[in-house]
Amino acid sequence: MLPFLKPAAITRLLIFKKSTMSESASEVRTPKNFLEEIIERDLADGRHESILTRFPPEPNGYLHIGHAKSITVNFGLAKKYGGATNLRFDDTNPVTESVEYVESIKRDVKWLGYEWQQELYASDYFEQLFEFALQLIRAGLAYVDDSTSEEIAAQKGTPTQPGTDSPYRSRTPEENEDLFRRMRAGEFPDGARILRAKIDMASPNMHMRDPVLYRIKHAHHHRTGDSWCIYPTYDFAHGQSDSIEKITHSICTLEFVPHRPLYEWLIEKLGIFPSKQFEFARLNMTYTIMSKRKLMQLVNEGHVAGWDDPRMPTISGLRRRGYTPEAIREFCARISVAKRDNLIDVSLLEFCAREHLNRTGLRRMVVFDPVKLVITNWPQGKTELLESENNPEDTEGGDRQVPFSGTLWIEQEDFMADAPRKFFRLSPGRSVRLKSAYIITCEDYVADENGTVTEIRCTYHPDSRSGSDTSGIKAKGTLHWVSAEHAVPVEVRNYDRLFLVEDLATAEGDFLDHVNPDSLITIPQAMAEPGLLDDLAAPDANRPHFQFMRKGYYFEDDDSTPEKPVFNQTVGLRDTWAKVNKK
Repeated sequence: MLPFLKPAAITRLLIFKKSTMSESASEVRTPKNFLEEIIERDLADGRHESILTRFPPEPNGYLHIGHAKSITVNFGLAKKYGGATNLRFDDTNPVTESVEYVESIKRDVKWLGYEWQQELYASDYFEQLFEFALQLIRAGLAYVDDSTSEEIAAQKGTPTQPGTDSPYRSRTPEENEDLFRRMRAGEFPDGARILRAKIDMASPNMHMRDPVLYRIKHAHHHRTGDSWCIYPTYDFAHGQSDSIEKITHSICTLEFVPHRPLYEWLIEKLGIFPSKQFEFARLNMTYTIMSKRKLMQLVNEGHVAGWDDPRMPTISGLRRRGYTPEAIREFCARISVAKRDNLIDVSLLEFCAREHLNRTGLRRMVVFDPVKLVITNWPQGKTELLESENNPEDTEGGDRQVPFSGTLWIEQEDFMADAPRKFFRLSPGRSVRLKSAYIITCEDYVADENGTVTEIRCTYHPDSRSGSDTSGIKAKGTLHWVSAEHAVPVEVRNYDRLFLVEDLATAEGDFLDHVNPDSLITIPQAMAEPGLLDDLAAPDANRPHFQFMRKGYYFEDDDSTPEKPVFNQTVGLRDTWAKVNKK
């Protein structure tokens, strides 16, 4: 028995110990991050019986990969310690928010694999927040200010100079309450008056220099309609909403560190449930913009096709491109939780996707730049069905049948008329193996007047079939191919970085100056084996991922139709992140 622990706390620790014993040894040995240490300490000393976290997005845009980190932190900690997470929309600015964004956020959180305890909205608390504001006014801790935004900015001072009091700071509580109620009643236009906290205009923390609590906005709200024309600021709604819900650990990113004193001041002065705020480093990633405002600019100005454009770092864009929730969760786990901002290489995200898709992606052959290959000694009119594994990494993945005939498509780049010694693909007199099929030897070729090869002529070795090769021929290269008679034309979309510079935060000029003009390369008609289309009628949740052999990992795009299948490149086959980190 541990005498310094309360009985309930001992029980919780025993339950936690029992649950961790079922984990793998590597998981148990993983060092705890600082948030885990805080939660375990709070549970051990009896501060909380259980934990309750929240994910509080503002519905003014689509979630991006940075939000995915926050989602995995909040939901992951709650799950690990037997708690729960609320999904609460910070819908306090009706001008920029919409139902479209609300629905997209819910869809993204569910797709990542998480379920919330309650779906809540800051607007659920508008009446309670109004009463909290009245409580501060009556205590002489808030006042109505008629100053303009420019005057208020000047009153704030600078980080090295104290601010100056507003001329309206001395209004009586009675006068402030009357004006605040009239603000609610809609008597004043936008910007005419605000409600400010009365704290300290000389505070070294600029956020404590009489911050704004309410502003007038005559705008239709997506949930409350026209019932309100005053709306609380984030700083006022956030902590109080946490307290109303009894959130035990309010986990934010580092930019909210200066806001924490105000968070605590409001809770203390209102005498409400003492939610606590903790901060961790936000996700910054190379070649990537995380600003929702700038992402919206990319959409509105047509630099991308929409919020779900596969080049966008939005969760919907990543999903459309073919990233899996497992890969994104693994990425967030690998970067862990830190107290200092750093720049994460986007190649790590690609590595996590590649690692998962290698285990799960169905292997298919697709020729991007086809040239005809004719097997001159193949029996005329014969088609042979060859067995090939769906995924050699999956022992239960089964096989598929691939039609093989005397006329094939191969890649233009896999043939050279005058090849160097170490070119291990096809050229006159040289032999290669066709994947899961036969060894062939090139006899000659046909070229047009420009020298472009239009047809390659080969013979095949009947005793060299994969799995039963008795030919004794050694072929150093293996090529993918597609039977010309059975080929299915598909559109392929290959992607590169959306931006050309690694760190956009330090790049000169406007961020739009660095947009990559070649971030999307479309191949309008590649030739695919027919098995590629077998599963495309499956519902979205079961849509398969593919490895196009020797090309990369691909996923069917939302634009795809039975008449015109379209596939997005998720990631290439090359593992650049692992190579960089081995140096």
